[in-house]
Amino acid sequence: MKAWEKPLQPASSNVIENRIIQAVLSAEISPGERLGEKDLGEIFGVSRTLVREAMMRLSSRGIVAVSPRRGWFVVEPTAEEARETIEARRSIEVGLLMTRKSISTDAIDHLETHVLEQQRAIDEDDLGRRSYLLGHFHVHLATALGSSIIANFLEELTTRTVLIAALYQSRADAQKSCDNHRRLVHALRENDVEGAVKIMDDHFTHLNKALKTRSRLQRT
Repeated sequence: MKAWEKPLQPASSNVIENRIIQAVLSAEISPGERLGEKDLGEIFGVSRTLVREAMMRLSSRGIVAVSPRRGWFVVEPTAEEARETIEARRSIEVGLLMTRKSISTDAIDHLETHVLEQQRAIDEDDLGRRSYLLGHFHVHLATALGSSIIANFLEELTTRTVLIAALYQSRADAQKSCDNHRRLVHALRENDVEGAVKIMDDHFTHLNKALKTRSRLQRT
């Protein structure tokens, strides 16, 4: 039994939804993995109707999908879907930096600590944690820059970003992202807005190049 499958009863559809999201974020559930309604009902001690409610909400968030033959399964983002996600984030986050308000020293300290956690996960070869932290850094950045609306939007994208990372991100790619995050935080500390914008734009350019390389290798 996997850690996320330990019974937690009584469970609601919200509990089921959150447990599955946490399992995806920690790489306990992989892209493409099937999630049977009967099995989930037994794990959580609930009816299939309650399970279906949770799965429908996960589907609306782009985390799972359903097909007549496979039932529910975790989505496997295509290279094109991954590219569109990266470009959407580029538009939002570069724009956020360009129009940023002041950022406190405490917020910058928090971001630096977050980067240290990213590096630790990479060093320990913890795929799930590193993918989550690298994606969630951008949520923390938006919060530090004073935009709760964008932070909430990026929170929704984090799970999908983790799925993309699980499929397309190598350890070298992860290290490059962590290094970019470190440079970005340093630029913000130095109040170098122009430098921060360039680092962020270059960051997404690298993600796109890495995506193309990894998707090409997977086809060979």
